[in-house]
Amino acid sequence: MEMKKSLLAVLMVFLLMIANACSSGTTSGKSSSSSSSDGDTKKEKIEINVAYGNQPGEPIDQQANKWKELAAEASDGQIVLNLYPSSQLGAEKDVVEQAKMGNNVIVMAGYDFLMDYVPDAGILTAPYLTENLDDLVYLTTTDWFAGLTDKLREQDIEIVNGNTAYGVRHLMTNEKVTTPEELAGLKIRVPNNQMSIKTFEALGATATPTPLGDLYTSLQQGLIDGAENPLPVLQGVKAQEISKHLSLTGHQKFITSWIAGTGFIESLPADVVEILKETGNEAAEYGRTVLEEQTDNVLEEFKNEGVEVHEIDIAPFKAKVGSVYEAFPDWTPGLYEEIQKLLENKQ
Repeated sequence: MEMKKSLLAVLMVFLLMIANACSSGTTSGKSSSSSSSDGDTKKEKIEINVAYGNQPGEPIDQQANKWKELAAEASDGQIVLNLYPSSQLGAEKDVVEQAKMGNNVIVMAGYDFLMDYVPDAGILTAPYLTENLDDLVYLTTTDWFAGLTDKLREQDIEIVNGNTAYGVRHLMTNEKVTTPEELAGLKIRVPNNQMSIKTFEALGATATPTPLGDLYTSLQQGLIDGAENPLPVLQGVKAQEISKHLSLTGHQKFITSWIAGTGFIESLPADVVEILKETGNEAAEYGRTVLEEQTDNVLEEFKNEGVEVHEIDIAPFKAKVGSVYEAFPDWTPGLYEEIQKLLENKQ
């Protein structure tokens, strides 16, 4: 009897071992499959707010939408860019500060704004610095620019994309302006940065910093007599409905950057940062194409809406703004000459 019990016990243990082995093998297979599936379908989404002052439909907005699409596609939906046009998250300076504090935000910031943190950045928006936008884009590929980004990083500012073409800035006014002398006493809306302010002060105007979103009402209420910006931006805020004179001053060839806080960028996986930068560059190329198409179309639309377009001699304007290059004592000595030498080497 005892022997039968012992044999029965051994048999039970043997059967349990077989059952466990089978069960273990099945679970292991499911676990591997489940893990692989989870890795493909349950990546944690990374949401990033993207802020800019331009209106829906403008080239910058179309570029932002393309970036959102490309980033989502390249990351299999992991990267979600939430777009906030029309300064919905606040003025440019305020959102840059939010970024510096580590918030999950990318903001379009002009180099004229970034000069508050690294003064040399401002020269990229100096009046009549280059002949065209391509020259400015080229500067972002140089060792000089790499040094600039390092200095910005020390200020907790990370350039995610630095070569977005914003356009050539022209002047739209209530009165005809073909010479700098005719700007005397006119209040011209400019962005709230020292480069724009000093440029229009040098031209003889009263530079009036105003948020882009307030430009139309400021024109409507007579608080300003005109504004300056690329043509699609002027159309975006409907400046042509009030101001009927367009002077093709071309006083700034303008590229801009998209920045985030260094701390926030460092908190992201390396592959996510790489996707953001690669798709940002691809979106910038798309935005440049949209910009050029819209600029040509807007000029014709302005004429059809009764805007008088003035082709002007820019030489007197260039002569007036020469003093701007001496207005920033914090710039590295010889900075203008260094930039010109870089442009010569491009040739």
